[in-house]
Amino acid sequence: MSQASHDLHAENILIVDFGSQVTQLIARRVRESGVYCEIHPFNSVDAAFIEAFAPKGVILSGGPASVHEQTTPRAPQGLFDPSTGIGALPVLGICYGEQTMVAQTGGEVEPSNHREFGRAFVQVTEDCALFDGVWRKGERHQVWMSHGDKIIRVPDGFRPVAVSDGSPFAAIAHESGRMFGVQFHPEVVHTPDGARLLANFTHKVAGCAGDWTMAAFKDEAIQKVRDQVGDGRVICGLSGGVDSSVVAVLLHEAIGDQLTCVFVDHGLMREGEADQVVSLFRDTYNIPLVHRDASDLFLGALAGVADPEVKRKTIGKLFIDVFEEEATAVGGARFLAQGTLYPDVIESVSFTGGPSVTIKSHHNVGGLPERMNMALVEPLRELFKDEVRALGRELGLPDAFVGRHPFPGPGLAIRVPGAITHDKLDILRKADVIYLDEIRNAGLYDTIWQAFAVLLPVQTVGVMGDARTYDYVCALRAVTSTDGMTADYYPFDHEFLGRTANRIINEVKGINRVVYDVTSKPPGTIEWE
Repeated sequence: MSQASHDLHAENILIVDFGSQVTQLIARRVRESGVYCEIHPFNSVDAAFIEAFAPKGVILSGGPASVHEQTTPRAPQGLFDPSTGIGALPVLGICYGEQTMVAQTGGEVEPSNHREFGRAFVQVTEDCALFDGVWRKGERHQVWMSHGDKIIRVPDGFRPVAVSDGSPFAAIAHESGRMFGVQFHPEVVHTPDGARLLANFTHKVAGCAGDWTMAAFKDEAIQKVRDQVGDGRVICGLSGGVDSSVVAVLLHEAIGDQLTCVFVDHGLMREGEADQVVSLFRDTYNIPLVHRDASDLFLGALAGVADPEVKRKTIGKLFIDVFEEEATAVGGARFLAQGTLYPDVIESVSFTGGPSVTIKSHHNVGGLPERMNMALVEPLRELFKDEVRALGRELGLPDAFVGRHPFPGPGLAIRVPGAITHDKLDILRKADVIYLDEIRNAGLYDTIWQAFAVLLPVQTVGVMGDARTYDYVCALRAVTSTDGMTADYYPFDHEFLGRTANRIINEVKGINRVVYDVTSKPPGTIEWE
């Protein structure tokens, strides 16, 4: 984010990213406590940057490196030197962040024979400002660990305040220097008190008032769009999902008639979705909307394509082709707006250039061709889904759109594993409508994060009306989640599953067997492809 963006807020926390897959969760927790923050990669943060950014505190994230190896990431050394301009700032090191803080201030870190991954328990050995009102000396609390190194000696001025079986320095404190470190991850939900510990750092140690709101983010995002776009024309790739809908309304508020929305019907939408999208944006918001039926183009290019990565990249390329054509048609738009979110980014490419691992390409991130002639406008790029919904409510979007389950940009293409055909898509649409209808009838739609049907490339023998059938298997998927980074399958009762399966088999010609997916994320992803 730009220097101008953080100037809109009186208080800022800087998060230095060392490549952890969950760095953005730190930002979520900090924002939830009413404090604005930004994430910046370690290799772009130096003393001059910090002085210009003027944070009230600094959080050092976790990461995959080992500090005892050569050429591993480091924090600006001035953070730990009280004689420098930034040395008086409060610092919280998390996991690798704690280890590099220790290594850079004279302590020792070494590989551990007792690695800790997953749930662990810490024993609080001393009171400190980080634990104030949350943990007390002598108590035992659950945390979440993910480390293979351990601290064996802390620097002068630090004292241990919590221990675990594998970490003699599970939490450390340097009260006078306002430096703290934790070996566990307070940002994840598996550390139940983690959000309160982070709030202690931001509010009590760093002195933040906690008055940042989604309304403030909306104002900032609108200003950023205006700064980026100027008097240029923008087209917005509108899918009808929560993300692109929020982007469209946000941009309309920011730049008015400089915006044209383009709804590309790629033939991979759910039943009746195109009509809903066109109605909302033409009739309710009076936003200029181009409805482009490109189903023949997309389905023709996808004919015979079975590899999911090829599907995603093919769809990404075709989207850009169509968007560029429409940009020319509306008078040479120079910007393309997308509803890209942080989970899209972290799964597609390494966020801010760190060493996190690519899981799969998303059509609007990893699938974009290098030759694209428009600059991207992505105001939601560092938000999670629940934050986007909060922003949508702030913008006044109807609940019917704000509360919709996520729908992937590639649409049903990644819910038909293997080659795609018109017949398979029609079968899947009918099954999906029945499944979501049963979920709504059971009053479960808002409880479930995402639910959908998948048409498997498997046919099985069945018996219907005393005749042999050889039809497709339909898999049902439903998960609960907070941010899409992790998810658990929803525990439907067997009566619900039996009723839903019976309806699908009876009402959808081409399906004779239904199964339910009970895989969590990880190890699976939410979508099948």
